Amino acid sequence: MIAPIVLFVFARPEHTRRTLEALVVNRLADQSDLIVYADAAHSPTEEALVNEVRALVHGAQGFRTVSVIEREINYGLVRNIIEGVTAVCRKYGRVIVLEDDMVTSSYFLTYMNEALDRYADDHRVASIHGWCFPTERCLPEAFFLPGAECWGWATWRRGWALFKSDSEYLLSELKRRQMTRAFDLNGAYPFTRMLEDQIQGRNDSWAARWRASVFLEGKLSLHPGRTLVYNIGNDASGMHCRKTSDFDSPLSNTPIDLSQVTVEPSEVGLIAYEGFFRQTSTFWNRLRWKVFRNAE
Repeated sequence: MIAPIVLFVFARPEHTRRTLEALVVNRLADQSDLIVYADAAHSPTEEALVNEVRALVHGAQGFRTVSVIEREINYGLVRNIIEGVTAVCRKYGRVIVLEDDMVTSSYFLTYMNEALDRYADDHRVASIHGWCFPTERCLPEAFFLPGAECWGWATWRRGWALFKSDSEYLLSELKRRQMTRAFDLNGAYPFTRMLEDQIQGRNDSWAARWRASVFLEGKLSLHPGRTLVYNIGNDASGMHCRKTSDFDSPLSNTPIDLSQVTVEPSEVGLIAYEGFFRQTSTFWNRLRWKVFRNAE
């Protein structure tokens, strides 16, 4: 089956427009149901932008169907995503997830749907990811890594059932099993600190919890060797990001071939992923903001 696309939007009309324009030229767009969760304004000053975004998504064309769920109160990104993904997984059994600042390659939906079909009954695989970190290393065509990611992703009902919202439980289990260093990419990125900050109320990241939930179960996520997602939100326009180009990769203009991928953690992919974070300039000066804080 062609998986429904869930798009979470708020108050960034230009980002939303670009996201929709890229998505609709995907080769399976006209066969895909688009379900949009449009959050409500925090305050009266945001209402004009929220209304502009809602007009954009109501007018979206080129998909099999378009459904718009307008939140009557401000849910915030965390609640909106958790409840939206849960509802769609419950109804359809699988989902492709995007936010309003994700410009996709024209091969994004092909890759996502092929992977969702290919690994539907393989319980070693919890999710599919569309973004690939920039690296000068030669990566496999596609590869698996432990845990889960949050920039253009997909899962099944069985995968999302692993999600646990209790950061204290997740953190205690990581420590009890002595898995914090592996969870932190051997010290390359402080994912554990993200959970600690969530417990202390310094962030409300759903993505850190998603990653930890999948990691603790020993499950894998599929990654493309060339990025199929470009995050245009790293321009300081959102509530949870600052301006940076550290995560920019050119979108792939060729499809990803999954025929030779082995379902096991990729040593080459893991080394490249660790290296990316270790080599990112000013990394330790920007612990307050990085990939997973975009998903707060």
